[in-house]
Amino acid sequence: MFSAKPMKPTFRSYLPPPQVCLYSVIILEREIVVNEANFVRKCISTDSSQGDLWGRLICTNFKVSFIPQDPPPKQKSQLSHLLLGQHDISLTCLEQVVTVNDTRGKRKVLGSNKKLKFNPAELILYCKDLRVIRFCFDEAGPESAKKVCLAIAHYSHPADLNLLFGFEYQGLRYHHYKGDLVNGSTPRGGIQTPIFDCPSDWDREIKRTGASEWRVCSINQKYIISESLPEYIVVPVSLTDQDVKSYSLSFNDGRVPLWCWNHRNGSALVRMAGSTEPLNQRKTEQKIFTAITKSHPQRREVTVSDLDKALPNIQDIQSAFVKARQICTLDPFEESEERWLSSIENSRWLEYVRMFLKFSAEVVYSLDGKNVSVILLEEEDRDLNCVVSSLVQLMLDPHFRSLNGFQSLVQKEWVMAGHRFLDRCNHLKKNENKESPLFTLFLDCVWQMTNQYPAAFEFTEAYLTVLSDSMWIPFFSTFLFNSSKQCSQDFAKNKAIPPTEDHTVIFPPVWKWSQQFSSRDQTLFNNPMYVGKGAACVQNGEVKSFQRSKKAFSSTVRISSTSQRNGLKGEEDTLQRRGSLISGLRGDFSPVKDESPAERFFRDWFSHPADLQGVLIPLVLPSHVVLWKLFFLRWVLEACIPKGGPATVYHKVSQLVDEIDTLQSKLRQYKGASPHSTPVPSPSGPPPGQRRMYFKASSADEPPTSPNVLNSSFPFNPVGNLCRRGVQGTPISKFLNGAKTWLSTETLANDTF
Repeated sequence: MFSAKPMKPTFRSYLPPPQVCLYSVIILEREIVVNEANFVRKCISTDSSQGDLWGRLICTNFKVSFIPQDPPPKQKSQLSHLLLGQHDISLTCLEQVVTVNDTRGKRKVLGSNKKLKFNPAELILYCKDLRVIRFCFDEAGPESAKKVCLAIAHYSHPADLNLLFGFEYQGLRYHHYKGDLVNGSTPRGGIQTPIFDCPSDWDREIKRTGASEWRVCSINQKYIISESLPEYIVVPVSLTDQDVKSYSLSFNDGRVPLWCWNHRNGSALVRMAGSTEPLNQRKTEQKIFTAITKSHPQRREVTVSDLDKALPNIQDIQSAFVKARQICTLDPFEESEERWLSSIENSRWLEYVRMFLKFSAEVVYSLDGKNVSVILLEEEDRDLNCVVSSLVQLMLDPHFRSLNGFQSLVQKEWVMAGHRFLDRCNHLKKNENKESPLFTLFLDCVWQMTNQYPAAFEFTEAYLTVLSDSMWIPFFSTFLFNSSKQCSQDFAKNKAIPPTEDHTVIFPPVWKWSQQFSSRDQTLFNNPMYVGKGAACVQNGEVKSFQRSKKAFSSTVRISSTSQRNGLKGEEDTLQRRGSLISGLRGDFSPVKDESPAERFFRDWFSHPADLQGVLIPLVLPSHVVLWKLFFLRWVLEACIPKGGPATVYHKVSQLVDEIDTLQSKLRQYKGASPHSTPVPSPSGPPPGQRRMYFKASSADEPPTSPNVLNSSFPFNPVGNLCRRGVQGTPISKFLNGAKTWLSTETLANDTF
């Protein structure tokens, strides 16, 4: 058999062989690279290619990943995600996938089954977390560019919930670790947040709030009366299981009234769906009202607040958010800052935030000031009720202002109460009419309160922002389903998992933060200014402990005309719905002529120093409710203030708290030493894994310095997001006054984002 000799090369190159130095990408189990394109340019600025990154664009069945040719500089003080890299985008986070034709500049929004007739020159990704990412295919092959664009569009539009990567990943994870199960279940992996999927969680909440006239009812086990309610609900002790079952037929989707919370004075907060039988509605409701009245120690009549009549609907909220998002991330800023602020106000997003805060404060007055039970009425009891019931409890109960308490509040009032996260987040991108950012609205309302009372909350705005971002990662049962049944039964059935398994093991909730962040990064959630229970406050140079009487909480507002007593509208408390919560508040807190009981309640409250472990009433004037900059502007490089913004204060206070913790640790070591021994305290305080603060205190021989990564977007990094101009930073006075200059990013010519 003839074998040819290999020929010697006629040309020898003395240049080094071309190498593409790509840093590694995170690939999870069952994650598959479905398409990729090389020599892709990630655009940082629109006016020049200076600062742009070159690398490889990859599409997997979980994310879009860009791998730069040169490894990025390591940032020591920046949030690092364990599931996503700095240049990664979860497919569920994509709002729109837009391709651009180089010759005519034609733009096309790609969907799952749409074809691409031209070779794309650019790819623009509009993300639900408000990022805008642009890639150029100058040097990439036209076919590979087209294929990767179509792959991203296809995999970001799953045809079914079971096709989301989280289903594949968690199903594999369960069967892979099934051998570690003990007696058919595993411990909950250190999750301290109650899930409210068992009677014991509800029993503890009843005991904690002193709701002795309420009990746990298991009539909905296996979801036999309602598929959207949890299996265990809390009802008045005067109602039998048979009563609850018969009453459920009169309400939408069988949603009998749900107990939410009990005040120490005996009044209860209850949420209720609309009736399916208008003719028999009054009779059934009166029986339930009577049972709730009996649960009150003073047998006070109940008040019904109709949220559908008092608050904007989900379409209005969605429209306002889209307009605010357009202003903050898409529109170029070429007008004066006053016009920009007017545009933000005209979007009505901040107006809706004020309305929900004001309405919730009115409910607080009924529960705390009037000492009556309140029923929140909404047609389906799965949207507006989630927002208001959560805000009311946040204002009344300091437990829910702690980190673990807040998570239990979201779990109880949103997840287990059946909020349609799947539809409202539009994870499947099938029906935009059902999409509405209600949970984002709630988080914005919470941030407004943390902004007004920074020492009253254990968590930070970084935590609220991360919680919002977690909605777009399909790994957590918290934000992926329309009901607890859909999570615990439908998913288990699809993956051949026994129905007796603990669903927190099958599909973990988001509260297990070790899935996303390291222990050190989780310390960014801890508020260094938090004043815990029993803490004193300094006023006029004196340390005072506040002991409020029950009548000492106040502001100036009249209760909305939508409030009803036992289903009937009241006559004594009326005011236009859009009136300010403190519209009549006087600077000296003096009594107002013809003052209503509601106005007196709120005026008295604001005339005293706020008890951070008592009732908190937010201010809702337009000057008090402001744009949540970290959420809306964190990716806008032009609005970023290097070494400025709230992060600088957080840095200094964290160092101070860490120094105090270190000193206390040393004192404990001295006190614990024996009389004849010489104590040797640790020079560095508690071990790093036990530190509560992200920033450590500077040692005596180290000069105090600020990390270079500190900016107004901390702990997020706006570098890599598309900007319009090559100018970094804006005058700090404009930013702090609420202005945003030179707003960035590309704008779709004929498409509304």
